[in-house]
Amino acid sequence: MGSIILFGPPGAGKGTQAQRILEHTGQPQVSTGDMLRAALAAGTEVGEEAKRYMDAGALVPDDVILRLIVDRLKEDDAAAGVMFDGFPRTTPQARALDAITEIRAVVSIEVPDDDIVERITGRFTCRGCGTVYHDVHLPLPEGSCPCGAFEELRRADDNEATVRARLATYHQQTQPVATHYEAQGLLHRINGVGHVDAITADILAVLRNV
Repeated sequence: MGSIILFGPPGAGKGTQAQRILEHTGQPQVSTGDMLRAALAAGTEVGEEAKRYMDAGALVPDDVILRLIVDRLKEDDAAAGVMFDGFPRTTPQARALDAITEIRAVVSIEVPDDDIVERITGRFTCRGCGTVYHDVHLPLPEGSCPCGAFEELRRADDNEATVRARLATYHQQTQPVATHYEAQGLLHRINGVGHVDAITADILAVLRNV
């Protein structure tokens, strides 16, 4: 079948769409963070090697990450490919990934930066029950959380300056990778503004035709 790569800036709804893609294709969602944690927990050889870099405060090199991916692709649930989330981040990583697995589609969920800023800076959580709200899109019902123990919790880094800096980094990292796959005819840009179900339908329509 071939693997899928999922792109999307922070706040684009990538997590929600990733779960829906998984339910449709059965291909497991794979992130480098998850693989590193699993390898560390299992005490594998490559996990121990990665741990040495992490303990030293250094980035885990590409060759170690790629060995993790090779091991992950050997697992039974990856027989028909996987859905990569957050990888590759650079063109060299993309080229290396191309050499170890077939990529059948690269899905890029695209949302304007101003919309992302509004989404992220407006969200807050009820400390009492953990329900996530939004100033505009999901305000508190009748001004209070039904749990009755509402205390507003906002992440310190959910401010406009930090969000725009994260977006700038995302665009800088992702654009060369997108160009790499666009040249192969594998990149599919999906409008990430609108109803969640409509976005899912657009993604699944792409996947049915590749």
